[in-house]
Amino acid sequence: MKVVDMHCDTISEIYLQRQSNQDISLKQNNLNISLEKMQQGDYLLQNFAMFTPLHKTDNPFQYAHDLIDTFYHEMNQYSDMIGVIKNYQDIINNMNQHRMSAMLTLEEGAVVQNDLQYLQHYYDLGVRMITLTWNFSNGIGYPNFSRDDDNHGYHACDTKNGLTEFGKAYVQECERLGIIIDVSHLSDAGFEDVYRLTTKPFVASHSNARSVCPHARNLTDEMILKLASRGGVMGMNYAADFLTENDEEKCLSKIDDIVKHILYIKNLAGIDCIGLGSDFDGIPPYLELKDASYLPKLEQALKEAGLSSLEIEKIFFKNVLRVYQDILQ
Repeated sequence: MKVVDMHCDTISEIYLQRQSNQDISLKQNNLNISLEKMQQGDYLLQNFAMFTPLHKTDNPFQYAHDLIDTFYHEMNQYSDMIGVIKNYQDIINNMNQHRMSAMLTLEEGAVVQNDLQYLQHYYDLGVRMITLTWNFSNGIGYPNFSRDDDNHGYHACDTKNGLTEFGKAYVQECERLGIIIDVSHLSDAGFEDVYRLTTKPFVASHSNARSVCPHARNLTDEMILKLASRGGVMGMNYAADFLTENDEEKCLSKIDDIVKHILYIKNLAGIDCIGLGSDFDGIPPYLELKDASYLPKLEQALKEAGLSSLEIEKIFFKNVLRVYQDILQ
């Protein structure tokens, strides 16, 4: 079964390990995702997020570019195995050449330096999806599960603070350019602003259902229904904290809990809004889906739960490809 995964932090991990003088590559490594593991898991396409930690760098713009340099270094090094996509036809071309595909994405919209002209710059570099916020307010909007700089604690859902005026212009410019808007991490109020201000499908690349697990990073039923009505897709996040609130189970991400979210969302909003967004290499390593090679285990669990082959195909790759075909011209 082909796999399209909307979110991982693998490039950031490779970058950090190299900063510590460790020998690591995308082809073969000790991470959740490597090219060899992706081949074993029958991957069609992986989104690689350039995660810029605002609290750990004084120059987010440079940090993001260092990550992008790392991304392209790996892509060029292993171009026989994987190719960067900038439009939907690139995915088809890579398939015809028996190569996997990679999409360059940003996780932290603030790297535009509060200047919309930089969106064009990142688009020209190949960025095709942007997660608007991480766990800090950033000039674009406000997150749920936000880090408080004063006490380094966290608070939950924000239904008051949405997109800033700059953020409203930001999402409209993303839509004009053909950059997919990603609302994972964004506040509840920010989600409503994106829904109101845009017309094309948008995604929650690595978020689950809040009714199944009441974590602020997950989507409410109303949000899921609005995302589905727009033709968008939410990627199932494999992190235990977003799958279950059972403290005894919380340390281990279980396949059955991923299936519970999928079945709930299917019954609520239909199968067409469900995809995969592992958050591999950005979440704790205590996983039944240990790495990219384990995806057939999720396929088998979904079959045992009664889903048809077509429904599983939609979850694994077809739903996300539909959004990409629509937006990535």
